[in-house]
Amino acid sequence: MTEFGPVAWPPAPIRTERLVLRESQARDRAAFIELLASPEVHTYLGGPRPREELEREMLEVPERWPGSFVVDLGGALIGQILLRRAPEHRRSAAEGKVDLGYLFLPRAWGFGYASEACAAALDWFEGVLPGEPVVLTTQTANVGSMRLAAKLGFTEVERFRAWDAEQWLGQWSPVTSSG
Repeated sequence: MTEFGPVAWPPAPIRTERLVLRESQARDRAAFIELLASPEVHTYLGGPRPREELEREMLEVPERWPGSFVVDLGGALIGQILLRRAPEHRRSAAEGKVDLGYLFLPRAWGFGYASEACAAALDWFEGVLPGEPVVLTTQTANVGSMRLAAKLGFTEVERFRAWDAEQWLGQWSPVTSSG
């Protein structure tokens, strides 16, 4: 796994009380297309991709690369967790750090799945790369994402303007978020 050095990928599935974080499979393709084409999901992410384009371009086994976890509920994809190193970032405070991203289907909103899945991914990350900080960027207008960042223990590093909106950059450090 080049982004995270010697960390083996894919890891064994990560199980929480209700969810499984796992590598993608061919059966996830239709749900990934739904996720990436959803106007609701992409309200704060620059808009959805056209469904026809996704149908044409998406691989049989989509999003299968180091740092991409399918969030599985009862055998079906409800979201995706992304851990990606940001060698170049719009903000110097995030350069070289691992960035946490997440997308969930609207029908999975409001049940605490994002919090549960992100916490499990951060715990896994802390286990394989102890002490390494993680960053998260979201629009300040995205109230749900701001709430999730706070719940996960991200603390504000800075706010900045990009993509015609105010952005929030937070950092998670396992040492400070364990209390």
